[in-house]
Amino acid sequence: MTSKVIYRGDLRTECEHMPSGSKIITDAPVDNKGKGEAFSPTDTVATSLASCMLTIMGIKAQEMNVDLRGTFAEVTKSMAANPRRISKIEIKFHFPTHFSEKETAILENAAKTCPVIYSLHPEIEKVISFTY
Repeated sequence: MTSKVIYRGDLRTECEHMPSGSKIITDAPVDNKGKGEAFSPTDTVATSLASCMLTIMGIKAQEMNVDLRGTFAEVTKSMAANPRRISKIEIKFHFPTHFSEKETAILENAAKTCPVIYSLHPEIEKVISFTY
């Protein structure tokens, strides 16, 4: 089993990663009857895309013997209605280091081929930028 999710009431869930015991809390967002005191489930989807992209870039960086520490992503999720769904995910990656043209191409390609991006519905607009 990958995870266990318990409904705690008041539109809050507690999610436990079974192999490690690590936990996260989700709340419904304020614009959908929630308190917005934690990531919403759709926030976690958008955030997991950035996390996955950074992880895959990290794997490539290790293979190329370059350091990505300090790299960060700013994530913005947009919602649509009828049905309520994620319509767009914008991710802006910021790198503290400059890389060669070849390294940049490899890292950006790795990011754009992460498993989460392939798992998202094709109608979700994905706007990805890289700043070095």
